Amino acid sequence: MKGDNIYEPIKAKVLEVIDESPTIKSFVLEPERQFYFKTGQFIEVALDGIGEAPFTPSSSPLVTNQLEVTVMKTGYVTEKMHQMKGGETVGIRGPFGRGYPLEKLYDKEVLVLGGGCGFAPLRSLLYNLEAEQEKVQKVTFCYGSKNPQECIYEPYINELRQYKKFEVMRTVDEADETWTEEVGVATVLLDKIDVNIDNSVAVVVGPPIMMKFSVQKLLEMGYTDQKIYLSMEKNMSCAVGKCGHCMMGEYFVCKDGPVFRYDEIKDKPDIWK
Repeated sequence: MKGDNIYEPIKAKVLEVIDESPTIKSFVLEPERQFYFKTGQFIEVALDGIGEAPFTPSSSPLVTNQLEVTVMKTGYVTEKMHQMKGGETVGIRGPFGRGYPLEKLYDKEVLVLGGGCGFAPLRSLLYNLEAEQEKVQKVTFCYGSKNPQECIYEPYINELRQYKKFEVMRTVDEADETWTEEVGVATVLLDKIDVNIDNSVAVVVGPPIMMKFSVQKLLEMGYTDQKIYLSMEKNMSCAVGKCGHCMMGEYFVCKDGPVFRYDEIKDKPDIWK
């Protein structure tokens, strides 16, 4: 979308609203023209007369006539989005920021660790890796959620499990009688994976506390700072590094990220807040 005015939204129709969990919904959007983004970049979604908020698309970057955003109800804009039924028009701006360096994942074993709604930006990455399976050794996806009802994208999980190069492991903090997989926080899955760490890179997205302990565990396992990628989607607002809400040391998360290598940010203050 080179040459576009980044401050001016383009119109997008809400084609469908999908209930992913009691607190999370996905919105299938049809922009008025083709929309391009790289996996890991984010967009601003604007509701006329209400406001706008940043979201990382949860759909494949290889699809340009539609895109999806997956939204947890956490504030005023997201609450209004959750009231949508489909057929509405929203505005979208972007894409913004730095996405995942896919070239750094090629010929590697890719460990992807997600927690809660952190699965949303990771699904876009997984779609990309799925389409380029011949370029990676294998993909191990570990996902943790609060309970079985909050496990999102069940149909996509089943799809991923059909591919030989993909291994999917899930855990919940609190199980019920329907749950047959692991129980515990997301990091318990790291004790059960079979990965050649010397030829592996890790990608982590989730709540800050989950990311903090996941990074600690990965370092203990032998991953180096340079082999851990994080999506630091905190406090973003304007998307262009002007408001200062998302400053992290000398970085603006919205402009210099949201994807960072751990060695780039590990010494910055309060990265997990």
